[in-house]
Amino acid sequence: MKKHIDLTQGHIGRQMIGMAVPMLAGTFSMTAFNLADTWFVSKLGKVPMAAMSFTFPVAMVLGSVAMALGMGSSVVVSQALGEGSHEKAKQISADCMLLGLVLVEALGLLALAFSAPIFRAMNASEDVLPLIRQYLVWYLPFAGVVFLSMPATGVLRAAGDAKRQSLIMVTGAVLNCILDPLLIFGYGWIPALGIRGASIATTLTQGSTFFMCICILHRRYGLAAWPQRSLEKLMRSWNHILHIAGPAFVSNMLMPVSAFVLTALVARHGDAAVAAYGAGGRVEMFAYLCPMALGISLVPLVGQNYGAGRYDRVEGCRRWSERLALGWGAVIAVVFFLAAPFIAPLFAHHDEGMERHLVLYLRIMPFGYGLREVLRYISIFLNAISRPLASLVLNALFLVGFNVPFALLGEWLFGLAGVFGGVVLGSNLAGLLALAYGRRRVNEAALARVGVSS
Repeated sequence: MKKHIDLTQGHIGRQMIGMAVPMLAGTFSMTAFNLADTWFVSKLGKVPMAAMSFTFPVAMVLGSVAMALGMGSSVVVSQALGEGSHEKAKQISADCMLLGLVLVEALGLLALAFSAPIFRAMNASEDVLPLIRQYLVWYLPFAGVVFLSMPATGVLRAAGDAKRQSLIMVTGAVLNCILDPLLIFGYGWIPALGIRGASIATTLTQGSTFFMCICILHRRYGLAAWPQRSLEKLMRSWNHILHIAGPAFVSNMLMPVSAFVLTALVARHGDAAVAAYGAGGRVEMFAYLCPMALGISLVPLVGQNYGAGRYDRVEGCRRWSERLALGWGAVIAVVFFLAAPFIAPLFAHHDEGMERHLVLYLRIMPFGYGLREVLRYISIFLNAISRPLASLVLNALFLVGFNVPFALLGEWLFGLAGVFGGVVLGSNLAGLLALAYGRRRVNEAALARVGVSS
């Protein structure tokens, strides 16, 4: 049995690329997963597409909890592995799974119980509400298992295994692409379930990826176990995880709050605008393929090196990540601006209003991608070096201090285009702030001073 992949030695750039390249297939499959849902549901019409778009903020809430726990487990496990404490890493992994199951399942059931008032507050029309309910009733009751794949893959990342995580993600995307058309449109003895079919396909796929991940963690790395039986020890373990996951959770929760406000603003311009907004959010995930693959590799790299006291390597990772984010963001902004008229018809299906709004989205929003990715990277670094509160402050400034106010002002001045332009302005201002803060705090000298004082 292999303990883990050591990331504290060797060339930093080659290690980052060595982990990022396998994850390209994984991040592409994640994008394909979401695009498959969007494309197949869009064939049902504008109203079902709008219904699924309205559910994104709810999924983001649940995903935010799971992602925060994944961040907490990945940071603590990678630091423990860097210190050479395999048993500690193994127990934290198990305790985090139990915590995720309890929290996400409770939130899923709560969201289902109050779904009608939630979506009325988001300006969902009465013809959309029944379809929203159809989607959620096959999704939220199983949220605990569905979203556990996030903390599970977080532990796998901490072990430095990008190849198997990518394989799991690719397998999940393929399974979803098979189940989506079968369950949405029906085939043979399988009835056509419409938007409910998309929900069931997602639930089955995500549950399957979780169990695949657990099998790899147990058989290959010995990082799967039963949770603590002692309540006192369990609380201590949860507290260790929540030191990172708590601020990360608050930070992640700001994302659906921002998405809630932005969706409500977009909804003022009709169902076609909401459908375009939802489709645009899925399409733009292609812009994040390369930087997302790198971001996935950052926590284990930074966590293991920070745990081992290799602060020079932590600074090196930060420099590499900044260059990739800014360079890739500039390229993608130009590509999406030029390709927007060719991309939009693939999802609008002859709906001129939706096509027009989607072109607008794809020609404005990409100009904030580069610096937004810088912000995300610096947040990852701050969490990985056990500075979660600083990460929270940066994300709060972006999502609440910049994003929402500028979108509101933009909508008042320029309508729907102003909403998109306000988000871009907020993204760039927050990214510049994160860039300056990261260079000041995430460098060898600053980290060494903190290490000595602690």
